[in-house]
Amino acid sequence: MVINKKVAILCNYELLADRVGGMDHFFWQFDAKCKQNGVDVYWFFPNHAQHGEYFKLNIIESKEQNVETFFLTFCNNNKTDYAYIITHFVELCTSFFYKIKKFSNAKIIVVDHNPRPINGYSFVKKIKKRIKGLLNSKYIDTFIGVSDYTKKEIVKDFGEYLKRKIITIYNGVAIENIKVRKTRNVVNPTFIVASHLRESKGIQDLIDAVSLLPDFIKTEIRIAIFGEGPFKDNLIAKIKDKKLQANFQFMGSSANLNELYCQYDYMLQPTHMECFSLSILESLAANVPVITTNVGGNEEAITDGENGFITDSKNTFLLQDLLKKVYLGEKKISKNTRQLVVDTFSLNQMVENHFTLIQ
Repeated sequence: MVINKKVAILCNYELLADRVGGMDHFFWQFDAKCKQNGVDVYWFFPNHAQHGEYFKLNIIESKEQNVETFFLTFCNNNKTDYAYIITHFVELCTSFFYKIKKFSNAKIIVVDHNPRPINGYSFVKKIKKRIKGLLNSKYIDTFIGVSDYTKKEIVKDFGEYLKRKIITIYNGVAIENIKVRKTRNVVNPTFIVASHLRESKGIQDLIDAVSLLPDFIKTEIRIAIFGEGPFKDNLIAKIKDKKLQANFQFMGSSANLNELYCQYDYMLQPTHMECFSLSILESLAANVPVITTNVGGNEEAITDGENGFITDSKNTFLLQDLLKKVYLGEKKISKNTRQLVVDTFSLNQMVENHFTLIQ
């Protein structure tokens, strides 16, 4: 058992009661695991929260300040003796890590959740990342990629010399409370989208694909969209322009998606960029196959034709052809998709793998 060890965890992640996802469950369970083993965790978030199990966490909120800037000020104003400092959703290899090492001997672990643009970064941004890597990566002890794709992208961003410091720990989901679909409609299936509504999620491509479907399918197909985001008005306008209001229903944000996936036959995720999607894992755990794109770590969870279908990102013609064949039952997924998540992508495994790093 680890005794009296202190860990600081910085998360650029706003805590919202109407948006509870896989990472929230990870934070709660990791905190509980640490407490059971005598580890005190100090959580630095942008805001305080009481929903779910956040009331159990020792949260220090940065309020209007950037989390990194606030943390540095907090440490300068308080006596801290953290054994580990862990970051989530924080930019890698910035001078922030050099500044930490000036006053702390803590081991620094960074978790990279950030997807990359489908066409890569600009030349200028690539050079800037390489320079940041050369200057600041030495102050980071361990890099964690949430997929093998992410691990490769860290090397691509900052340099081959980091390979020895990078490991993969897959994201995982809490499968116990995810309701499971028992049967699946082979013909006329129902579809769900569960996504933050921003342009990079590619839902506009899905709208275009549906507009290309034969009329007899367009009169029937229904797609429920769960989520909110800055691109919502654009999507609504596009749906109206293409006269597809009967095909798409915006359901808003939902804190109980774990109970809703099972009401649908397939999940659609036409994303342009992805690190490793928790919504894909949750859908699979509900025995709901996923139709998604060949970006990021998607193909590490989805095997085409086995537990879902893979199509090219931004290719609306391929997507509409795939939708048509799935809707008519010409292409189908017969196997139970839950077992892969149970075996490989459970939240328990994720927590254990992260906890091992601070033992």
